[in-house]
Amino acid sequence: MRSDRSSRRRLALAAIWLRKSPFQTSEQPLNSLASSIARRAMFSGRLNLIDRPLSKGKSEVSLSAFSFLFSEMVQYSQTQVSNIGELERRLEDAGYSIGLRLLEMLCFRERNSKREIKLLDALKFVHSTVWKYLFGRQARDLEQSNAADDEYMISDSDLFVNKFISVPKDMGQLNCAAFVAGIVRGVLDSAGFPARVTAHFVPVPGQPRPKTTILMKFDASVLQRDSALPSG
Repeated sequence: MRSDRSSRRRLALAAIWLRKSPFQTSEQPLNSLASSIARRAMFSGRLNLIDRPLSKGKSEVSLSAFSFLFSEMVQYSQTQVSNIGELERRLEDAGYSIGLRLLEMLCFRERNSKREIKLLDALKFVHSTVWKYLFGRQARDLEQSNAADDEYMISDSDLFVNKFISVPKDMGQLNCAAFVAGIVRGVLDSAGFPARVTAHFVPVPGQPRPKTTILMKFDASVLQRDSALPSG
């Protein structure tokens, strides 16, 4: 029994060494990496991320931790660009990759793999389910543009992605909600509703801070497909 326990310990230590070895590179064979991860999970007695159940659990994240990490991401991105437009596009790209994966997870956890096929239902899903997952509540408004049939807007106030960011004077119009716009674009794209999604500040009469509006302009193919589907 003791020898079996010591051999397990040696295997676990070997697996940890494999992970921390300075000679390990990205060229390590995938089966070697997989076996290393599997051994570590087996002897640690914990489930790895892949083996964890998809059942709904506690999803809150420390606001101070998120704010710190997000601020660092914004500051790093700022060193890689020369103007506000490039910075917002960089933030949008970062959010886009999250949105692509977020839809898959929410469909499994919240909707038993069901996906919407009509545009308005997909927008309601973003307005309610996606927003609740990201911000703990649904968005304030969902409306269609009066100027174009292919434009919709989701509006909200006090998004925390804009709360804890110190914007330099030369970037006074920076809207860090471009990160949220990227998440929304990723969700819509993954669901089969490609759109150009941007974030804008909109002044609110009588309020010291403007609201944030996520503007979605859909491809013509989305509207054509939606009109061909039966109503109801």
